[in-house]
Amino acid sequence: MTNYRIAVFASGTGSNFQSLVDAARNGALGALVELLVCDKPAARVVQRAQDAGVDCHLFTPKAYDSREAYEAEIIEVLEAKQIDLVVLAGYMRLLTSVMVERYAGRLINIHPSLLPAFAGKDAIGQALDYGVKVTGVTVHFVDGGMDTGPIIAQHPVPVQPADTAETISKAIHAAEQQLYPEVVSWFAQGLVQLDGRHVTVNKPV
Repeated sequence: MTNYRIAVFASGTGSNFQSLVDAARNGALGALVELLVCDKPAARVVQRAQDAGVDCHLFTPKAYDSREAYEAEIIEVLEAKQIDLVVLAGYMRLLTSVMVERYAGRLINIHPSLLPAFAGKDAIGQALDYGVKVTGVTVHFVDGGMDTGPIIAQHPVPVQPADTAETISKAIHAAEQQLYPEVVSWFAQGLVQLDGRHVTVNKPV
């Protein structure tokens, strides 16, 4: 039984959270989903966590004096749970240096484009407006900037002439749900090395 523990931060429906839970159940993740952190107590992801028996830390940002204040509280919960890796999965809040510095090298995010292209909001819309032939998904370390951290893994998604934002979104989500659990499993196996901006994944040959 693995002792590698992850916390998932999410704000919405939780499809990527569910893919991580499912991978943990079938043994593909190599990690335990120990905690959901959510800034929207009514979000669908909370019900997913409850159904999966995953503990939740729910909070309302407006109840705090600052982002730093609620992040300090979150860190206390993460440390009590002995969390090894923080996994952002549709968490709609920028993190401050309080969180980023404490979990440097242990804090990852997934973004619906091939970074550094189309960072920020509405990456799928940006890609379609630009007319790219290939977009995709990127898993990267979080460094405090807007989708600027070192890239861990990418998965391409081709764009066909008939594609719409809806069809590309569906393909992107499918790619996310495949790639994110795989990347987390690399961390659980100790395969990921970070050297400056360069990430090496030492997969067995």
